[in-house]
Amino acid sequence: MRVKIVLRLCSQPARLSCQASVPYHMERRTHSPKSSVGLSNNIASHQQGASTLVLALFVMAILVTAIVGLVFGHKLGYQRGFHSMQNEAKQAIINSSEASKELEDLRLSNKIATNQAATAKQELAISLANLTELRDNQQELTVENRQVSQLNELYADVITDKGGMPLQILGAKIEPLPENAFEYGFDIGMLSADGKAKRLRPTLTLLNDDDFVEVPLDPASYTIEGIVRIRGRFMMPSGFKPLQAKLSLQAGGQEIEQLYDWKLGDRVDNMPLSLLDLPDVDESPIEP
Repeated sequence: MRVKIVLRLCSQPARLSCQASVPYHMERRTHSPKSSVGLSNNIASHQQGASTLVLALFVMAILVTAIVGLVFGHKLGYQRGFHSMQNEAKQAIINSSEASKELEDLRLSNKIATNQAATAKQELAISLANLTELRDNQQELTVENRQVSQLNELYADVITDKGGMPLQILGAKIEPLPENAFEYGFDIGMLSADGKAKRLRPTLTLLNDDDFVEVPLDPASYTIEGIVRIRGRFMMPSGFKPLQAKLSLQAGGQEIEQLYDWKLGDRVDNMPLSLLDLPDVDESPIEP
């Protein structure tokens, strides 16, 4: 191929000189058929060797690339797996700590519940003991009340046989309450000669030098056969200042009146309680 290039570059007039400058052995190879065939075979052999070398280099590059990719992928996968395992280990530690805390809380709650259960058992035992004692006391009071009732009936029969007990006031009380209110209480006794119950009509009147006020009683009448307790509350009229309180009673054809100085009930101002906060009216007997 190099000989052919040289021949093409030579000009036509100088052809002979160019041909003369070519070596003899080159000229023979050029013009010899055998030499052309050998040269072609040599060139083909060189081209085949170069192709084989390129192919080997390409295969080697592919192998190197694959090995590098495998190594890089393995390293990357290892790092990801390692980080994943680290995160899982951290999460497992956190979960274990939370589980330990919850277990400790459960233990504390169980301990508190156990103590509460023991306290409840003790309170239940005390309540049962108190209930038993209250039942015994109630039974004793029931027996005593029955005995007292029977004794009162006996006394009533004796008094009735002797002509009965006249209508009389056993005790009286008027106490101040907040908001210019007052609480009254009267114990009344009577036994008729015929031993029957009678209708009692009480009247409470507040008096001063110039005027009087009748206190409405609730209820307005009672049935009396022995002792009756009259209890209630009333509001003092604004601006009225009583000097006396008069209690009038009518029952079984008998009438009595009793005057009391108002010292039985002095007004109390600035008392902290309200009427709504006061307890119920005292039903206990009034001492004369």
